[in-house]
Amino acid sequence: MALNVVCFQREAQVCWGVQQQKEIFILNFEQPETITTEQLIDLGIEKIRERVNWESSINSDEVQFLSPISANQKVICQGANYVQHMIDSGIDPKQKNFNMFFTKSSASIHHPVGEIIKPKHVQLLDYEIELCLVIKQKIEHEIHITSSNLHEYVAGICIGNDVSARDIQIPETQFFKGKSYRTFCPLGPVLCLLEKDELHYLNALELTLKVNSQIRQQDSTRNMVFKPAETLSEMSQLINFAPGDVVMTGTPSGCALSIPSPILVKISALLPEQKKWELFIHKQKSNGRYLCVDDRLELNIRSADQHIDLGTQKHQIKF
Repeated sequence: MALNVVCFQREAQVCWGVQQQKEIFILNFEQPETITTEQLIDLGIEKIRERVNWESSINSDEVQFLSPISANQKVICQGANYVQHMIDSGIDPKQKNFNMFFTKSSASIHHPVGEIIKPKHVQLLDYEIELCLVIKQKIEHEIHITSSNLHEYVAGICIGNDVSARDIQIPETQFFKGKSYRTFCPLGPVLCLLEKDELHYLNALELTLKVNSQIRQQDSTRNMVFKPAETLSEMSQLINFAPGDVVMTGTPSGCALSIPSPILVKISALLPEQKKWELFIHKQKSNGRYLCVDDRLELNIRSADQHIDLGTQKHQIKF
């Protein structure tokens, strides 16, 4: 059975535990505050189970959830990886024969409940719910991953929000900068460690993101264009991974960013650079979907049969 691991703070003490519905059972570590995600993953799911104190539990309402992904881990991202999102972006999914990769700063890793800070100069703050893969072992050379050996490389999964400053990302052509401000990568609350026979759930998870209780994004991982096995195979040509590193697998349609019409693109190409981007920001702001101060976000990912439930992220936008 999958194991839902959480990191949390209670009475000023950092702890690790295993969550079952509203109950959290403590994981026994001598210095839990020093345990990294890499060290946790290296233990393996069976040894983690052996450390659970099943004799007593804490109600999850009594704790402050922290990110189960520690700040030393890498975050690698896929862009435009859902069928409808590609179509909305003007891309034909049947003609897309390559992945788009980028990174987020480890400094952007953030807790799954609390506040997301909108930098005061950012005008177009966007949201992107994503299923995150958590790497199981070191990858230091090119490998061929398939559905039959995927369990050797994926330890588990969690919710991620690829928060993005579109007025930095697009006019400045700075994906890394526009997506890496502090608090721009909430992860968790649950790090769901999967058994070998549960990896098939990666293709059957429902993603939902709400802003102020209104559904903005809703889709299934079955609609991913590039599946986890082929994505990790391609990434292994370029990236050295450590246990606990995170791969964000793309977001469904429904984010605030809207693609300008072909006519508007042609007209704007004739304008001076500064005027062109002023027009872009004005048109984007007029759609009314970008995040504002005090907006509330709620994200969840789960399977239809409820066997996999990655908990709920909850944030409010603040300066």
